[in-house]
This record gives sequence, structure tokens and C-alpha cells, in this order.
Amino acid sequence: MRQIFPAAAGAAEIGPIPGRGGRQGAAPAVAALGALYAYPDAAAGAAPWLRASMVASVDGAASLAGRSGGLSGDPDRLVFSVLRSLADVILVGAGTARAEGYRPVRDSEVWAALRIGRAPVPPIAVVTGKLDLNEDAPLLAGTAQARTIVLTTEAAPAARRAAVARHADVVVAGRDAVSPAAAVGALAARGYQRVLVEGGPGLLGQITAAGLLDEVCVTVSPVLEGGHAGRIMVGPGAATGLRLAHVLEDRGFLLCRYLRAAG
Repeated sequence: MRQIFPAAAGAAEIGPIPGRGGRQGAAPAVAALGALYAYPDAAAGAAPWLRASMVASVDGAASLAGRSGGLSGDPDRLVFSVLRSLADVILVGAGTARAEGYRPVRDSEVWAALRIGRAPVPPIAVVTGKLDLNEDAPLLAGTAQARTIVLTTEAAPAARRAAVARHADVVVAGRDAVSPAAAVGALAARGYQRVLVEGGPGLLGQITAAGLLDEVCVTVSPVLEGGHAGRIMVGPGAATGLRLAHVLEDRGFLLCRYLRAAG
């Protein structure tokens, strides 16, 4: 893996990365990526920092055969694991959690060296207005080091809230729909300042429209999807200016980090 933007003499090579399922020899690359993707130091009282992590094909598709994982590869998987390792909490919409088969993060899926001084793994926080979650799915029913957080509404049926609360921490963050600001505020109240948003497109659109998104990490997969897959974001359509922070390349994958433009 190499950094191609910005150019840096003598520092372009990130290092070799392991194949799927491999971790041996990855420590130098993980340390370099941890530095490249480090969250800004949070000042006292600062708002949480929201970073989105998405993948898209060359022709703009956000999924392949119905799953974003179909566009992934070894370079993307390594950066994905680093981003999860750096986060305090992972925020995801219920639709994406179902489609991608989400489950609690395991310590074997993150890098301990990037979590010194914090819990071994970040919890998953799921946004669902109707609480239409399968209680038998691993995300709720599985044994977890970090208990899943469910962000829902006052309008959600009380019986469903009580049922889900047996497996997860249920937080009301809106009356008829989950408010992105209320959801992020609830996470901040629990001490989660570094938030990783993993989709889906609707949730990312809501967060962007609310002016809460600080950063987008997009992997461009060397694939032409050519079908009818959606984009990485849908919603109200509020435009947000971005500036390119860096681009990494490996095996045809482009790993781009964008920050919200000043002003």
C-alpha cells in the first residue's frame, strides 16, 4: 500500500498488508494507518467527531449483489479494521445492519495497539425508528464484549422497547423519527466522542443534512457494477463541501479521506 496524495518523499510506502484473514506482519502498516486516520484531539466540551466509512464502485454503485462487502478487498478490509479500532462507537442504520449481517465487534477484528486506554472493542449503535430488529440475530442475541445500543423513538411500541431492552441498551432519540442530533448527543453523553458511521445511505444523508458530518472515508473499488445499485448517500440533498486529505492505493483500490471544508 502506498500514499499517492499528498506526495511525501520517503514516506509514500505504508507497507505490505496481509491477505484476507491474515494479521501476521501487519503491525507496521497498521501503525502507519492509525497515524493517517487519527481523530483530531478533542478539546473539552467539543462536539463529537463524525466520520463516515463507505465503499463504491468506479461507476458509483454502493453495493454489489446487494451488499457493500461485495465491493471490498484486502486493502479496504485493512483500513476498515483500522477505522473501527480508532472509533469509540460504530453508528449504523437498521437496514444496513440487517443486509450486512451485523454482529458485535470482536477483539480479533480490531487492533489492540490502537485502543490503548479504552475498551477492547467499540459497541455498535443501531438507528431504528420502529424497532424492527430480530432479537435472535447475533447483533442482539450474541455474546458481546460491548453491549449493543439501540437508538429509537418515543413512537416505537412500548412492548418492543421492553423486548429489545433485554438484549441491548435502548435509548429514545426522537419523537416520531430518530433525530441525528439527539442520537449523537446520547452517544456523547456516554462518553463516545469518536463516531464511525458505517451507513446506510439514508442515515448518512440525514447526518449530512443535519450538519453533523465531519469526514468521509471512501474506498473506490476497481469494479464496474453496471446495475441498479444505489449511491453511498441518499436523502434531503444538502450539499457539503469537502477537501481531500489523502489518497492511498493498493491493487487498484483507491482509499480516499475527505474532510469537511472550512466554512
